[in-house]
Amino acid sequence: MNSPELVLDPTARRRAAEEAVLHAAGGPVLVDILGEAAWAIGDPDLLRQLLSDPRVSKDPRQHWPRFIEGEIVGKWPLYLQVSVDNMFTAYGQAHRRLRRLVSPVFAARRLDGLLPSIERNTAGLLDELAALGSGPVDLRQAFAVQLPVRVMSDLLGIPQSMRAPFKETIDRIWNTTSSASDALAATQDVYAMLTALIALKRDAPGDDLTTGLVQTPELTDRELVDTLLLIVAAGYETTVNLIDNAVVALLADRAQVAHVRAGRASWGDVIEETMRFAAPVSHMPMRYAVSDIELPGGAVIRRGEAILPSFGAASNHPRHQPPGTAGTFDVTRPDRSHVALGHGVHFCLGAPLARAEGATALAGLFGRFPAMRLAVPAASLEPVPSILGNGHLTLPVHLGTDGDHARPASSPVSRPRL
Repeated sequence: MNSPELVLDPTARRRAAEEAVLHAAGGPVLVDILGEAAWAIGDPDLLRQLLSDPRVSKDPRQHWPRFIEGEIVGKWPLYLQVSVDNMFTAYGQAHRRLRRLVSPVFAARRLDGLLPSIERNTAGLLDELAALGSGPVDLRQAFAVQLPVRVMSDLLGIPQSMRAPFKETIDRIWNTTSSASDALAATQDVYAMLTALIALKRDAPGDDLTTGLVQTPELTDRELVDTLLLIVAAGYETTVNLIDNAVVALLADRAQVAHVRAGRASWGDVIEETMRFAAPVSHMPMRYAVSDIELPGGAVIRRGEAILPSFGAASNHPRHQPPGTAGTFDVTRPDRSHVALGHGVHFCLGAPLARAEGATALAGLFGRFPAMRLAVPAASLEPVPSILGNGHLTLPVHLGTDGDHARPASSPVSRPRL
């Protein structure tokens, strides 16, 4: 590989500028992601093509020389994300086998059974928010974080005593400003907690997803714990950021809330536009070229080179929107297509759960607090320090009261001009 054209910022403060580079490139861009080189794909058509191409693997043990030669073990902060042994890093027949084994625990019947949990936990959190007064309240920590933590804990059968440590450890895993030693410590902690959860469910089975996986004999011990890790990490961070980003976009432009209240858009439309406008996960490492891949325009990704799906840039790419509108949040937009939840054989199994949580959360939140407003300008909100996750460090809002009147709509929220 040549020298990277772009060094990704682990603090996420340059995300808008990085996405602009990926948009302008018209093809793959060689980037440095925490010291490793990869071809970032921010073009939605090219990304869909590559994610459906059998010459693109997710298994570093077979197809990434840097991994095979031991160059990143204990050195790269994102080692955990690529070293797990589950569907996330499986390729070909191995992936088909794991997805076949795991898919039943995400069956529609089980997910439908979670709707009461989503509704109950949403209602409980809204009551807790109401007890806090008009604010300012950090809505990310008090609501956006708490809902998926509670729903995922119900889904997995995590006892109350383990819920707070789970949340704290998952936060550490997604923090890409951590040192290699801190990332290793977070990895060890999360494995210890998951191993303890598995032991608990073997001794006392329940009607939960963890028990269902424990009772799947075809899964090895490593596949079992790593599958749980995938479900916890993906089901938590994605939904937190989805709710967070939707609230910010809606409060920055109240005309969008008015569209929903007037029936011109649904809360489902809000969820899809949020994922298009600000995908909950910006980048997700890694894929690897099984053989040389010649791309339209003549570029070639060589065998063994890493590929970085840039879901954020690809989802808000301007090509499929009217000129000048892709960077504006619009719930009435005719085309809200995105790749925020993946594409192809690795499309997110938990997508229906994330969508249901997001729509229920937003409907309840804006129904209970119609005069809610941001306590600081949207432009001043600090991003979560992560190359991967796309959300805000805090989300301070004034909740208002039922008798308050909403402030007039401001100009539509847009991405910063560069």
